[in-house]
Amino acid sequence: MPTFHRFVQPTLVAGAVALALSSAAHATELTVYTAVESDDLQKYAERFNAAHPDITINWVRDSTGVITARLLAEKNNPQADVIWGLAATSLLVLEEEDMLARYAPEGVDNLDAKFVDPAYQDGEDPAWVGMDAWVAAICYNTIEGERHGVPMPASWEDLTQPEYAGHVIMPNPNSSGTGYLDVASWLQLWGEEQGWEYMDRLHNNIARYTHSGSAPCSLAATGEAVIGVSFAFRAARLKSQGAPIEVVFPEEGLGWDMEAAAIVEGTNKLDAAQTLMDWIVSREANELYNEGYAVVAYPGVAQPIENYPSDITDRMIDADFQWAAVNRERVLAEWQRRYDGKTEQ
Repeated sequence: MPTFHRFVQPTLVAGAVALALSSAAHATELTVYTAVESDDLQKYAERFNAAHPDITINWVRDSTGVITARLLAEKNNPQADVIWGLAATSLLVLEEEDMLARYAPEGVDNLDAKFVDPAYQDGEDPAWVGMDAWVAAICYNTIEGERHGVPMPASWEDLTQPEYAGHVIMPNPNSSGTGYLDVASWLQLWGEEQGWEYMDRLHNNIARYTHSGSAPCSLAATGEAVIGVSFAFRAARLKSQGAPIEVVFPEEGLGWDMEAAAIVEGTNKLDAAQTLMDWIVSREANELYNEGYAVVAYPGVAQPIENYPSDITDRMIDADFQWAAVNRERVLAEWQRRYDGKTEQ
């Protein structure tokens, strides 16, 4: 039976998009929450569905902050069965709330240990497993930069210089996982006092904060901004598509987070959810992730990605995801108090 696609607009979260892929008349339906880029969801579902036509995936997609908030709001009445593609820092928050069902997927031992819940090393089943890493980057529009006399930056510090005033766009960390990895990484790189002082100076040059992590790079690619603080996957893809941008990897180091997956505690479709988790950690799935991400959980799978530096892993900071999760609420509240006035509607 040929596959078909069905789009559903959820009413609880504005802007969330559900994509259903069905290959069997009596398939088990899994509701899967995700922050994966919307142009990749069909591909994810199709690859999984080819192996398991008896399971239908109904996607609910939004930015990291919105999906995380929705899951927390639904804690006492879960609507999702599986989370496939959400920041590990968010899953650590959900784990603290006992919202994730522990399960060791078949093949989890094949993954790099840093992509698996540390509890697994202590003999417990993991609450979550990682998929790939997404890394901070800057998109610089060469045409608009020359027109406005704005040079290409080489560092995070460059973005605080007077010539960049009004030309920088970045994501709001309350709604964007990319925005939060930026903020958390700056606070870890320089310590909290210097990190907030840096963001004070950066804020002076910010034109606006977006609710999407990919939007700043997309806006730079179309010439609506000179500089977009975004993530490498989106930047590299847009450059490969011919956008007049350069992808900048700041010399101080790159913040990063990993996309991860988990089963939601309380699902009444546990068998199908476990089948999906088994596939999520498979080599085939990791080869799929590598089509967009240079760093994936399965060792030996990753091939070079166009417009990524070959030493990308060496440039990634020693991120403390536990710190980022434990301090998330406090950091976001402080960021909002200081800077939210420039957030787009």
